[in-house]
Amino acid sequence: MSTSRRMSVAVVVALLAGCNLAPEYARPSAVPPGASTPAAYRELTPADFPSTDGWKMAQPRDDLIRGSWWEMFDDPLLNELEQQVDVSNQSLALAAANYRAARALVGEARAQLFPTVTTSPSVTRSSFGSGTTSTSGTTSVTRSSSSATTQFQLPFDASWEADLWGRIRNSVTASADEAQATAGDLENTRLLIHSEVAVDYFELRAQDAQKEILDSNVVAFRKALDLTKIRHEGGIASDEDVAQAETQLNTTIAQDTDLGVLRAQLEHAIAALIGKPASSFSIPVSPLRPNPPEVPLGLPSQLLERRPDIAAAERRVAVANAQIGVVKAAFFPTLTLSGSAGFASTALGSLLSAPSSFWQFGASLAGTLFDGGKRQATVEQATASYEGTVATYRQTVLTAFQEVEDELAALRILSQERVQQDAAVASAQTALARAEDRYKFGVDSYLNVITAQSTLLSNQRTAMNIRLQQMTASVLLIKALGGGWEASRLASLNR
Repeated sequence: MSTSRRMSVAVVVALLAGCNLAPEYARPSAVPPGASTPAAYRELTPADFPSTDGWKMAQPRDDLIRGSWWEMFDDPLLNELEQQVDVSNQSLALAAANYRAARALVGEARAQLFPTVTTSPSVTRSSFGSGTTSTSGTTSVTRSSSSATTQFQLPFDASWEADLWGRIRNSVTASADEAQATAGDLENTRLLIHSEVAVDYFELRAQDAQKEILDSNVVAFRKALDLTKIRHEGGIASDEDVAQAETQLNTTIAQDTDLGVLRAQLEHAIAALIGKPASSFSIPVSPLRPNPPEVPLGLPSQLLERRPDIAAAERRVAVANAQIGVVKAAFFPTLTLSGSAGFASTALGSLLSAPSSFWQFGASLAGTLFDGGKRQATVEQATASYEGTVATYRQTVLTAFQEVEDELAALRILSQERVQQDAAVASAQTALARAEDRYKFGVDSYLNVITAQSTLLSNQRTAMNIRLQQMTASVLLIKALGGGWEASRLASLNR
């Protein structure tokens, strides 16, 4: 092959391969300029480890939350409810459908890289009339005749846009990146729903525990009322003492009854989350058994790879970057190659023969000469959109750090508060016992007993609320850490 022909082939190959007008993509920094990713979490220092419930230092090969993270709470009913989320939750089904649609759009965009071939077979029947005139003496006679033909055609048409400037390739890249972002959205939705089920479940169990506390106090207050009535009949207690005891009992019964409202609402919420009609769903009563699990915690830098919302935000930065290349291609002409070939004949038997064949080939170049600055404005819009996605990505990262620090602070402080509140409960129990003794011996009025009873009940309920907050903070910490998800899963998706 001569040198000139080699150069010609090289030029054609280069034109067909085209160039890419999109900026070279580089993952943006996770935090705004001037800031850096922290080396350690601030709200939990080594000095806090021994006194903090629901946390442990990650050991080698144990620095990730695994799979079905709710199993860490060792509650069979919770495990059963969580398993139904992936099967029946409709918000999750919607997110899965959106992901499948995004995957389909990748194939749709990729199809533009290949020629479009069509065919339109046809059969046409045509008739053409003609007339002849004959003269005999003074008489002229005109005779008519007709000629009919049938035309058979089997054409094939093809057209292909040469991706000289990378418009199609950048569209494919953008679609693939968006599909990966949608996969991140799917996993984030899954994580949100699973964590919501766990939070609602523990709140429902806390209501059952609160009811257990109030039920036991109703029993105790009823016994106290009976004792007060006996003392009143013996002339020892006053009418006021009896009225105060009745008020204390009825108030507690009303509080006990009121718990049913929130419990029913939580039960209905769980039913909706697992895809069950609220009318046919119920959860047996069982008090909360607080057991905050040890949540393995890694380094802040690992958080970027563990949260699906961060991964989705980063993929949308890549989408916006590719879109810049798409709109820049509008500044250059579009080369379209087209051709047609096929067979045409008046006889079906000879349709597929060589003499009946035909073909044609051509190329067209189309470009915009003037648009009043529209293309430049589109590029500026795409660039601004890219910068916006970078800001969204960084804000997502900052929010993730905030959420982890919030829950670490909650676990640390609640662990201290639980110990202090348990001491308050013990003190209230002692104070009530002494108030009852002093009342029995006639030293103090029944009002002191009422006050001590109310104080103990309030402290018992507060202690249970603290334990609920610990369980909730454990769930939210797992959620903030990504629930065991890893960004490497997106890399396995077909581009």
